[in-house]
Amino acid sequence: MVYLGHRLLQFPYSFFKFHYIMSDTSYDSVLVGYTEEPRMYEGQLSSWSVKLKDTELKEMLEKYTTTKNAEGQGGNVYLKLFMSKNGKPCCSVFDPNSEAAKQKRAERKQKAETSDLPF
Repeated sequence: MVYLGHRLLQFPYSFFKFHYIMSDTSYDSVLVGYTEEPRMYEGQLSSWSVKLKDTELKEMLEKYTTTKNAEGQGGNVYLKLFMSKNGKPCCSVFDPNSEAAKQKRAERKQKAETSDLPF
């Protein structure tokens, strides 16, 4: 359920995953849903809010938390607020287990291994 202005809307995650899967483009994020309309101050974007239920937060922590390294870095969940192609404010969560994210990690690793520079 996502809060949009004065209305509560229910969008199951599977609905948004279906629309991402239908596209030829592979994404590293999952659409959470629509957010509140951005607030403007003196003609500039001032703030933007997203409301998440405890069950949604729990699901995000279980599915989309990044792994921790030996130093304890990681364990993050990344949310992105953006405007959709049709002009609606949206929120997505980074999926570190997605094929696109795995491909980007492999490309970075390969680039780092083939680099001749010591830094």
